[in-house]
Amino acid sequence: MDIAAYLNALAGLFVIIDPIGAALIFHSLVPPGESRHRRIMAFKAITISVVLLIVFGNYGQPLLELLGINIQSLRIAGGLLLFYTAFNMVTEEIEYSTADKKKDISVFPMSIPLLAGPGSLTLSILLFSKSAEMSADIGVMAAILTVCLLTLILMLVSKYLKKIIGQTGDEILKRFLGVILAALAIQFVYDGIANIAG
Repeated sequence: MDIAAYLNALAGLFVIIDPIGAALIFHSLVPPGESRHRRIMAFKAITISVVLLIVFGNYGQPLLELLGINIQSLRIAGGLLLFYTAFNMVTEEIEYSTADKKKDISVFPMSIPLLAGPGSLTLSILLFSKSAEMSADIGVMAAILTVCLLTLILMLVSKYLKKIIGQTGDEILKRFLGVILAALAIQFVYDGIANIAG
């Protein structure tokens, strides 16, 4: 496994998926006291997200080529999209509301758009397209599994996480991660323009 590819993918995916923020949103969407429903929704959401990120990451580029879209164009568009996401993370107000009835939240909003949304899917394609060797691909897959496993654990303990972090802690973390994501987004745009020009 390529450790550099793993760490690069881990940093990018951690920032854009935001396991702590996702767990706090998950907590607000599941009615209190529904521990079995909570476990089912958490496992289902993570399974769907892992499959989407790995499959789309591996086969998204050939699909784009079939449509006549250059990977560098995707790099630039993905960078702009990630920057928009980062901008919203830094400037948007965070709203919390508590759910009062059971419903299936695994696909929407947990998997799409929170965990495997446009930003993380684009990042997944870019990471897999950047990796030239099998060891790098394994590193990216390991990073996806690591971040998703961490998110699953935090979802399952979100009741306690909410007490520890609270709204203020989540807001600080979200805005800080937004700044990191903005820098990553600019790097994608720069790489795309440099590769087209070169």
